[in-house]
Amino acid sequence: MKRTAVVTAGTAGIGLETALGLAAAGYAVTVVGRNPDRGARAVERIDATNPAHPARFLAADLASLGEVRALADRIASEHAVSGEPLTVLVNNVGAMFADRQDLGGVEASFVVNHLSPYLLTELLLPTLTAAAPSRVVNVTSAAVGTAKRVFDNVEPPGGYYGFHWYGRAKLANLAYTLDLAARLDGTGVSVFAADPGGAATDMTDGTLTDPKIVTPALRLLWPLVRRKFERSTSGPASVAARPSIVAATDTALTGRTGIVIGARATPVDPFRPATDPRVARAVRRLSERHAPLAAV
Repeated sequence: MKRTAVVTAGTAGIGLETALGLAAAGYAVTVVGRNPDRGARAVERIDATNPAHPARFLAADLASLGEVRALADRIASEHAVSGEPLTVLVNNVGAMFADRQDLGGVEASFVVNHLSPYLLTELLLPTLTAAAPSRVVNVTSAAVGTAKRVFDNVEPPGGYYGFHWYGRAKLANLAYTLDLAARLDGTGVSVFAADPGGAATDMTDGTLTDPKIVTPALRLLWPLVRRKFERSTSGPASVAARPSIVAATDTALTGRTGIVIGARATPVDPFRPATDPRVARAVRRLSERHAPLAAV
């Protein structure tokens, strides 16, 4: 039976390389993105590799939870009609913002990096469960180490600093990923986090040059820290995509769940705060409050 995969933010960078890897592994790949022109180019590039199944593009702005709901509904409906299993969901979408922005009244980094993939995953769980064995892969980041670990509200107290807020949203998503893995254990749906390490992408090209994305205490050192970080994020996207591809396809992971695949495409220990049940509970409450599964 045809195996299918959905890759969000799959029209360029790490997402596109992930889609190419899944297509090479025999999956029928759907890439999701905002821009139809980029989507068409991504499909053309994937199909140029002569995959077993042609790729396709679905347009959705994943910064809008309304569009996330519509996307999930379309994917679930299509699979219900066709009977084809949704074998893999890769939540690759991510963004960092130099200045604080609101999306529907919620801080943008938390929406894009956590609430969006959280909501898409939860809405597609019946489809993924029906297709078991299936996998969910959530892309994480080493920036989780910069995060404030309080999740009573979407935003912690204090000023807005984009790099730290990005890390906090990624920490929320990592805690959710590990919590979801435990919740789904025994269902046939395996859940993994994949750390791409780094690659030169739209997010790393430009945003990191602005010192206001970090706290004042770090700003004096930021040029040195940034250069070190940029050296670690200057590799090709094809290498950075390997952890996601391994998490989605490696037969050695069959029957396993709740594993973080590190930048070298091998399992690594998860960031300890993400394993704290108190953090997981707080993230779950916050997610349910701001991205309820039933539209309101």
